[in-house]
Amino acid sequence: MIKQISAAFFLLVLVGVIVYNETGQEEPDTSNKLQEYDTTGDGEQEGTAISPPNAPEGLKTGEQAPDFELETLEGDEVNLSELKGEKVFLNFWATWCPPCKEEMPEMEKFHQEFGDEVTVLAVNATDSESNLTDVEEYIEEEDYTFPVLLDKKGEVNNSYQAMSIPTTYFIGTDGKVQQDRKVGPMSYDFMVEMKDALD
Repeated sequence: MIKQISAAFFLLVLVGVIVYNETGQEEPDTSNKLQEYDTTGDGEQEGTAISPPNAPEGLKTGEQAPDFELETLEGDEVNLSELKGEKVFLNFWATWCPPCKEEMPEMEKFHQEFGDEVTVLAVNATDSESNLTDVEEYIEEEDYTFPVLLDKKGEVNNSYQAMSIPTTYFIGTDGKVQQDRKVGPMSYDFMVEMKDALD
């Protein structure tokens, strides 16, 4: 009789453990799965941007664009302050960034057509590149003609808080940011729209 009670008790505990294991399991941990985010700020814009979490919001419309001096691929010096009186698109990019490469042909087309109205400055995040040769070869292979500036220490990227790339600022003739920055690749039509919006 004691053996039967012990066997019944053991069986009851075993059933309880099985029931607990089947119903008491937590949901699987999905915190290590990659999440996708729309970083363009424009639900209709194709492409994306490469952005760290909690990236700063960048300069605001109406702020004075911080001055800088950078060297071009050709070795010339460019000072932003010397371009006051001109419309400027200040684009931050890198060769390892697919969305950057996506917009480059659009920028070249825009530069070819409107280069006398808007100065396009492509600021390369040179401090993040494997080497300078990658930048030189990429620009040469694609035959891009807009000025490419080398931010070798990352100082200009930092001052413009361009932690997401590509990022473009739209600077008016007064030297101020006149339109909201664009995070993500630009289309030719978008660039024309921004050109017309600047004064």
